[in-house]
Amino acid sequence: MKIAVVGAGGIGGFFGGCLARAGEDVTFIARGAHLEAIRARGLRVESASAGEFTIRPAQVTDRPGEVGPVDLILFCVKSWDLDSAAQEIRPLVGPATAIIPLLNGVDAASRISSRVGDSHVLGGIAHIESTIAEPGLVRHLSPNLHRLTFGELDGSRSDRVGKIADVLRKGGFDVVSTASIRRDLWEKFIFICGFAGISAITRLPASVIRSTPETRDLVERVMREVDAVGRAHGVPLDGDVVTAQLARLDLLPPGSKASMARDLERGRRLEIEALNGAVVRLGRERSVPTPVNDFIRSALIPYADGPPAS
Repeated sequence: MKIAVVGAGGIGGFFGGCLARAGEDVTFIARGAHLEAIRARGLRVESASAGEFTIRPAQVTDRPGEVGPVDLILFCVKSWDLDSAAQEIRPLVGPATAIIPLLNGVDAASRISSRVGDSHVLGGIAHIESTIAEPGLVRHLSPNLHRLTFGELDGSRSDRVGKIADVLRKGGFDVVSTASIRRDLWEKFIFICGFAGISAITRLPASVIRSTPETRDLVERVMREVDAVGRAHGVPLDGDVVTAQLARLDLLPPGSKASMARDLERGRRLEIEALNGAVVRLGRERSVPTPVNDFIRSALIPYADGPPAS
């Protein structure tokens, strides 16, 4: 299968690297120092589950037009690059191209569809803790967390989902095809808004957050607000969804931090508007109060584009 990985960071670099190692025809769309390092030395992956390997030479470019139409796009950019990247991938999209967005938030599929058409876009979720350790090097940090979940947005069981799942499983990571991707997206959204929001404002790892009553209570309050917003928008969430997401927090490795917290520590841009900020906006649309999410957004918005000027 001809695959393009748009955004070769922690998520795209890991999943795309595993697929390239398995022999799939993978082209990475990258930029800047990461692009130059991959061109010069290949894409290096250090994984807690897949071991260490290098894709060399790696097919990599910053010009999607050089690649032409592909069978599958793994769309793995950060949320602030979503709209521009969705426009730039148009040369990659042929009549039968499927696109799986793998980024935080719940509106990626609709925003991509507005540029390439509804028929191409599926729903997708990456359950993984990984990062660019340095240009050209992707580091996967959690040995038991390397899952890609995807499915048709209308809940159907299509032939293309089965074919894509068969190819993805060659990569050696966990692959789940689902007929309830909209619900699954919101379940992850509940989890990541709670964990990422509190991890970022406290700069603390999972072990401290979940063992301190006050911060654990904050996580739960964030999650319950997101749950209420999702239900107000018609998402068919389970009754005990918050309890289930808190249980996920208890299963994280002790030192785990959300990507937004790591970005904050490294002086990078934050996905605050795609996470807690989105909860606030969506809540206002249905008159659902979201005071804790509003506080998190307000506390982090000065860092949204990197460290604020002193």
